[in-house]
Parts: sequence; structure tokens; C-alpha cells
Amino acid sequence: MGEGSGPIRHVPVMLEEVVQLLDCKPGGVYVDGTVGGGGYSRSILERGAGLVVGMDWDEQAIERVGKELGGYGERLVLERADFADVHEVLLKRGIGQVDGIVVDLGVSSFQIEEGQRGFSFLKDGPLDMRMNQDLPQRAADLVNGLPEKELADVIYRYGEERLSRRIARSIVAARLKGRIDSTLELAELIRKAVPRTREALRIHPATRTFQALRIAVNRELESLERFLPHALEVLRPGGRLCVVCFHSLEDRIVKETFRSWARACRCPRERVACECEGRPLVGLLTRKALRPSDIEIEQNPRSRSARLRAAQKLVSA
Repeated sequence: MGEGSGPIRHVPVMLEEVVQLLDCKPGGVYVDGTVGGGGYSRSILERGAGLVVGMDWDEQAIERVGKELGGYGERLVLERADFADVHEVLLKRGIGQVDGIVVDLGVSSFQIEEGQRGFSFLKDGPLDMRMNQDLPQRAADLVNGLPEKELADVIYRYGEERLSRRIARSIVAARLKGRIDSTLELAELIRKAVPRTREALRIHPATRTFQALRIAVNRELESLERFLPHALEVLRPGGRLCVVCFHSLEDRIVKETFRSWARACRCPRERVACECEGRPLVGLLTRKALRPSDIEIEQNPRSRSARLRAAQKLVSA
């Protein structure tokens, strides 16, 4: 994620920490599952990687990185695909296992700063929020189509918004007068519905609702849950996986999955005898999630909620 005025600048979050944890080897094969602005891919290539497979289901991201990193030639291959489909992408490319994988689950600066994409509550644009323009459902479809209870449930589940019912009630009342199709229109509606508390002054009142709609539209948690076992499968023994999360729902999934893989016995508790041979699948490279430094947060405020976790594969899965 990145921030700046003038031309949009994408700043990869916790870049040095990610590259160190990946322990990039000359000639190694790596996957950047959310290539975004290409920051991780560039750094991995600069450290001598033999091949980087860059994936993103945002067509604009693939086109942009293809132009910016075209000088690396055949050492970089790009695929427009959901990171959850890493196994299929590598199989299509004739690649068996890889030395490292990184995914950044945040929204890129390009997506936020381009109002027409509909991700920002500070820029006017259509309520879209699709990372992949081929997805059938936009945020406007949820805002204008879901029954009040379902809309409140989406806002609460994916945004962890305590005032979800109040916000949903205001949205449903407003849409009786006409469709809500603008990001600023929705943001202002939420602002009026939320009391002016100390927290509301610290973060924009629409933050959690916009997060919830984005996650629901792009099925982000489902993609993450599909991705993790595939990532473990395509890592060679000794290979490393780095995941950068930006909210607690994603981080919880990664944390619990990594801890499950790191246990000596992973069999269900109701099973009488161990059937997994009592060997952990990974070693945890981060016992606790790493956070950005104060300096990084000052230089790139959008990094403040980032959490980085990493694990190393120990045995074939």
C-alpha cells in the first residue's frame, strides 16, 4: 500500500522484513501472489531469483507491472489470477514446487486512489469495489439489494462494526428514496448515522462498512482459506510463506492455520490414535505477528494496520 500526491506511488508494506523472511536464494523460484505495484517482485528479482511468478486478478495491475518490470525478461512471468489458484497457475506453467510465496492482502494504492474503482470513501466514484472486473456483484448491488438484516450481518461480520444495525437501517431508509450508487453518498450517509465518539474522530465512520462491502464483494476470506493449503502444497521443503494482513479477520485465519500446521500432532481431538505421524508441517518464523516500524508508519500511514506472519515448510504435505 502507498500514499502520496501527484502520480500514484505504491509503497510495498514491510518490504525489508518480507524479503528477509523469504530468505531469497539466487536462482530460486518465488511467487508474488498479489503483485499489485510490483514492489515485492522487484526486490526478490534484485536479490537474484531465477524466476518470479507474479499473480493478480486485477487486470490493470498485471498490465502495469508488465511495463514497469519488463526489463527482467523471462525471469518474471505474470498471470491474471486469484492467488487462491496458485496451484493451477504453477501447474499450467510446468512448475512443480517453489522456494517462497508472499501475499499482501491489502488494497493497493492504485485501487484506492482511482475513484472509479469505488474503494475509497474520500473520493467520489461508483460503488464498485471489485478487484476483478469480471466479478458479477458490485458493492452497489449489496447496498441496494440486501434485506436490512442481511446487510447488517455483512457489515458486522466482515467489518466488525458494532453499529452495523444502525448503519443498515439508515441505508435501507435512504434507498427507499432512490438508489445509492456513489461512494461519497454512502460515506456521508454512514457519517450521519454514527454518533460523534472519540473513535469516530480517530477513524472515518465509514471505514469498517467499506471494508465489509469490499471483503464480501471479492470473497476475500474464502480466497484466503482456499489459498493457504495450496500454498503449503506447492512449497518445497524449506520453502517459506509470508502473509501480510490488514485486519483481524484475515490475521486470525492465518494465525490459526500456521499454528495448526506447527503442532506435532494435527489429528482431531476425538481421534484415539495419531495418524499424522506426529510431525509438524511448518516451523513458525514469526511467533507473533510483526508490525511496521514507527518510521514506516510515519512515511506510509496506510501501513499502520499491517500484520506480517511467516512460516517455513518442514516436510512434504
